[in-house]
Formats: sequence, C-alpha cells, structure tokens
Amino acid sequence: MKQTLIATAVAGICLLSAGSVFAEDAAPAPSPLSFNVGVVSDYIFRGISQTHGDAAVQGGIDYVFPSGFYVGAWASNVTWVKDYTNKGDVEVDLYGGYRSTIGSSDFGYDIGAISYIYPGHGQGNAFGAEPNTQEVRASLSYKWISIKYSYTTSSHFVGWYSSTGGDTDGSGYLEANAAYDLGGGWGVTGHAGHQKVKDNTLASYSDWNVGVTKDVGFGIVGLMYSDTNAKGDSGEAYNWPSGNFVAGVGSTSDFKNVSKGKAVLTFLKTF
Repeated sequence: MKQTLIATAVAGICLLSAGSVFAEDAAPAPSPLSFNVGVVSDYIFRGISQTHGDAAVQGGIDYVFPSGFYVGAWASNVTWVKDYTNKGDVEVDLYGGYRSTIGSSDFGYDIGAISYIYPGHGQGNAFGAEPNTQEVRASLSYKWISIKYSYTTSSHFVGWYSSTGGDTDGSGYLEANAAYDLGGGWGVTGHAGHQKVKDNTLASYSDWNVGVTKDVGFGIVGLMYSDTNAKGDSGEAYNWPSGNFVAGVGSTSDFKNVSKGKAVLTFLKTF
C-alpha cells in the first residue's frame, strides 16, 4: 500500500522538484524511467502500521509516457499478512493511470488504478477474507494541495469482512494532502483522511499526519507524526497479533494497537 510510498518523503520530492518547472526550456528533459529506494522506521498505510511497529525496506520503479499515462511497481516488507496466515511477508503494488493539468499548470488531475498484492499469502486471515485488494482512484490538485478518493473494486478490502460476514467491495478512502516548499531544501507536509470499510463501522476510522522533509543531497530525509481515531484497544478492530496467529487458538505473542499515534523516520532516494 504504497503509503503513498513514504508519504512525507514523496511529498518532499514533489516540492523540491517544483522549482525547476520554469527552467524546463533550458534543462534537458527528465528521463521517463525512474527508480526509488527507501527505508522507514515503521511502514504506515492510512495511519495503520503494516509492520507491527518495525522498520521496512521499500523500493519501486515508474515509467511516465509523454502523453501523461504512467505505470509503476513498488514493494515493501510487511508483517500483518503473515501474522494472520503464517505466510506472506511481502507487499507488491502494481499501478497505472493518467495525469495532466487543467488549463493553468496550477491545476492538475490524476485517474488510475492500483493492485495491492501479497505473494504467497495463506488462505485468508483469521476471518478468511482475501488480503489482495484492487482500487480505482482519482485526484485533483491545486498548487501544493490535493484531494483524492480511492474505491475498492475487489471482493474485499485488505482482509476485512463486513460486520455481517459479507464482502467489502465498495469501501472507500477520502483524503486531503498538502506539501509546501519552505526553501533551502526544507518542506512541510500534512494529511487527513477517512477510511470507510463497507458495512463495518468498527473497522472504519479517520487518520491524519504532519511531517517535515529535508533534501540532504543524496536523498530526502523525513520525520512524520501519524495518528488515528481507529479502535485499537484489546479485542478491538486494530488490536492485531504479532507472531504466528491461529484463529480460535490464539497468538504466540502479544497483540498490539497498530493504529496508535507514532513518529516515523523516513529516507528516500530516487534516481
């Protein structure tokens, strides 16, 4: 779930590259192919830890066509799938879409789709739902702010059933993002979002984060604080086990609140 890769670092790169827009005529055209590698102290997706508070190594590849179409792939280590199924410790995201501007270059839009894939995952989580997820998404942006909506088209949203045991296709995530260039290689970011899991109010929640980024020459360093109002106390939706979990038997290690507030350090290098 490409957390929007490392949310603060990615936003920082967008900011720091914005200053070159007016020099395009004098500078060579950027390569349509780019790579990124990163390290995070905790992999956070929509406010929820995907690694039970542990670090993650991440990386991806993107290709942007002159027409505005793009495709990409991204991967990260995760723990939550294996914690529930005893198999699957990698996430692979495959995505594509089209982005362009509206009139003035200050306005933009992006329409696309993404698949969150967990190779070799076990036969569903503790409740039997499918972790692999597909979404379609659309966003609008103006200068350094944007809004985006993602809609689940697969049978389930990342392993969740509805409160009655049904599918959770049609789940949605609405978010607003801001990334402002302070100059001198510094940037600040902000985010607020709401995840609605179809027919499951216990799993639905809101999240937010604020961050700061710094271009240190060989990459982007970021510090983000993320928090949610998700229910993560004992026995609640976001109180997840660590270690190998067997439904109806218990966990080999403690459950943890994966939705609680936390500070996250990030590093991202693109080339």
